[in-house]
Amino acid sequence: MIESNIVFIVSNLWILIAAALVFIMHLGFSALEAGLTRSKNTVNILFKNVGVLSIGLLSYAIVGFQLMYPGEIFSGSFFGFSGFGLPLSADNLTLNYNENYTIYTDFIFQAMFAATAATIVSGAIAERMKLSAFLIFSLLLVGVSYPITGMWKWGGGFLDSMAVPFYDFAGSTLVHSVGGWAALVAAIMIGPRLGRYEGKSTIRPHSFALSTIGVLLLWFGWFGFNGGSVLSATPIALSLVFVTTALGGAAGVATAMGTSWIINRRPDLANTLNGALAGLVGITASADVITPFESVIIGGIAGVLVVFSAKLFDKCRIDDPVGAISVHLVCGVWGTIAVGLYGKNASSSQLFSQIVGILSIGVFTVLFSIIVLSIIKLITGLRVAATHEEDGLDKSEHKDMSYFYSHTNS
Repeated sequence: MIESNIVFIVSNLWILIAAALVFIMHLGFSALEAGLTRSKNTVNILFKNVGVLSIGLLSYAIVGFQLMYPGEIFSGSFFGFSGFGLPLSADNLTLNYNENYTIYTDFIFQAMFAATAATIVSGAIAERMKLSAFLIFSLLLVGVSYPITGMWKWGGGFLDSMAVPFYDFAGSTLVHSVGGWAALVAAIMIGPRLGRYEGKSTIRPHSFALSTIGVLLLWFGWFGFNGGSVLSATPIALSLVFVTTALGGAAGVATAMGTSWIINRRPDLANTLNGALAGLVGITASADVITPFESVIIGGIAGVLVVFSAKLFDKCRIDDPVGAISVHLVCGVWGTIAVGLYGKNASSSQLFSQIVGILSIGVFTVLFSIIVLSIIKLITGLRVAATHEEDGLDKSEHKDMSYFYSHTNS
């Protein structure tokens, strides 16, 4: 009994620490997006990232958590709901809920994941989407769409009940590609920024210092994102996940750096930064079942994919200021497929299950996003006026500025 209590206390504490690390990732997203966009939109970027965190936590508490984890009665189904709010009985706070953590810990860790999905969309539609439209869409994405598809695997739904269950350790598909699919739909429906594809574009990131800080914060937080998904403090499993996470990100940096250097004939920092995130997204689905060497392969391939993917989307005139679609959708899909190719679960039947999961979650998220964004477009519109976009969203939406300069005569 004493030993089980110690395991419970240590594991519960670790998952809470991991939740705090995932929280820090929102600071990373804020800095990354702000740095890769123009200074006249920085207040707007920061406002959205703070707003999404609030919306994610509250909507997930009210309805999302119970949609995603509706209970055994809905096992194997497409949909389940066990009521509004959090079910907080005495048993929920003891070993009777789970041998490793309480329901409070379960909720806060999962809520941090939920908010991440909407944050991915923020970067892809930066500098031209109405703030009100984005916040409404985020509310519905985090509160309804994300938990429903999450339930299909993590809540015991139909993907988890297949003969060979779909596998996604920490969310290459369930978190990252969900956000990526929604971002793709939003970017297409809103269209590119003014001047992005007319003539020689002068649109440039305003602070690589901010974006580099953002990526390093995200990488740091990823140890909680993947490490917390072990759902215990088991030494061997936790240590392996830390190593595969570190090496996957490093491999993504190396291959994106080399690929973009060859293609662009210069050492490209933006592609190198996204290479780190690509590698991390790529190994997130399999971080607990692959070897360190396999994490290098998976992360390295993701680093190559993210460079070519960004170029492809640009050729298709799908404007993504921060590369969110390439990082989270393309590399999320790759990482999910890689489960069937590498590691303990590698097999043709596992690969088939992975493809089923990717397609079913992708189709649902795309249809949901199209319907919701179309309704929002009819009610409030999706895009700011051209004059507001030219002035910058800080001025037009917030009546504020990101940077103030004083000029004095010397």
